[in-house]
Amino acid sequence: MDRLAAMIAFAKVVDTGSFSAAARQLGVGQPAVSKSVAALESLLGTRLLARSTRGLSPTEAGLAYYDHARRAIEAAEAAEQAARASGAGLSGRLRVSAATTFARLHLVPLLDRFMARHPALSIDLILDDRPIDLIEEGVDLALRMGGLPDATAIGRRIGRSPRAALASPAYLARAGTPAQPSDLAAHEAILYTQARGDAWSFARGDTIQSVTLRGRLRVSSAEGVRAAVIAGMGIAIASHWMFAPELASGAVVPLFEDWRLPANELWAVYPGGRLTNAKARALTECIERGLAASAIMLPD
Repeated sequence: MDRLAAMIAFAKVVDTGSFSAAARQLGVGQPAVSKSVAALESLLGTRLLARSTRGLSPTEAGLAYYDHARRAIEAAEAAEQAARASGAGLSGRLRVSAATTFARLHLVPLLDRFMARHPALSIDLILDDRPIDLIEEGVDLALRMGGLPDATAIGRRIGRSPRAALASPAYLARAGTPAQPSDLAAHEAILYTQARGDAWSFARGDTIQSVTLRGRLRVSSAEGVRAAVIAGMGIAIASHWMFAPELASGAVVPLFEDWRLPANELWAVYPGGRLTNAKARALTECIERGLAASAIMLPD
């Protein structure tokens, strides 16, 4: 029995909750996964998995073994990455999830050089502004704005983007330029439904102004918010990364530059209960370096 392969099969079953789902992610038949886990249980002399109406779950012994197995697999992957460092580089498939606009503006431009360094590596890029189930979709790395999605997620912050109220010069010429955050109540807002809400607190020294945005247009994607603001339809509160090209060209301008909003955090998130593989870690480091060099993120 290949003990490492059996560990990997067992870990996948725990991660996905079924032999069939584990087999799909491993690219093998379900009988091969069942056989590997059965051989592992025979070798250890104890049951690692229990069946219930909700599917498969690890026994107490299985949970203890899973923790050790994860560390062993991670160590093996780290050893492989080190061995490849002077050779052909990373290989296999990496599934990455990100918001559409962030990926278009800031992630995809970094992938060309990363993939050139690792010609045996292929990437599945899953683009959606809404968070997806990383375990169900077999995602290795997700780039998420805001805090960690839940207590089971594994991740680290790789950047912070300033937020601001943003508008086009055409809109300001037509509707007037608000002098302070409280003036936003008299303006048309473009509301991004994936943001944390419509109420915002601007700070300047010890002074706080709380504003609730109101507008007739609510948009579920960053691309839609960008299009509406650039077209002069209203003011949006958004992260600088969302309008980086337009801020640089002057097509969109920030308002109230002496007032501050909470920065928007970017996190590299790995599925809870899944192994953080060497490919995901390497791409995370590449993205972190690239964003730092582009100056769209605040220094920590």
